[in-house]
Amino acid sequence: MGLSNAQGFDCTMSLNVVNLVGRVGRDPEARYFESGSVVCKFSLAVNRRSRNDEPDWFNVEMWGREAQVAIDYVKKGSLIGISGALKIESWTDRNNNQRTTPVVRANRLELLGSRRDQEGGMAPRDPDSDLF
Repeated sequence: MGLSNAQGFDCTMSLNVVNLVGRVGRDPEARYFESGSVVCKFSLAVNRRSRNDEPDWFNVEMWGREAQVAIDYVKKGSLIGISGALKIESWTDRNNNQRTTPVVRANRLELLGSRRDQEGGMAPRDPDSDLF
């Protein structure tokens, strides 16, 4: 017998895991709180299997120690791997319309690029390499 949430759905088989490898689209934007917490946000471009396809873009959010690592070492163009969960952010726009956007809340960060990547240059990508 599984656990159920407030809506009565069986939660025993629920899984929300996201793993992505891609290039950072913009430098992480940091926000520090009086409590000592830190959050950073950035975009991540993930190539598709076909070389001719446009990449998929993801909004990424990181908190705490991992966020500080991203702030210190991740720059636009960096090759990284992240793991986390997908969440849906909701808000009301200026015209009073309800909006939503998916955000990957990453709790693990892997710096995958070369030292040259981390210093600001981009290493050439092997077009025949498969990131998955």
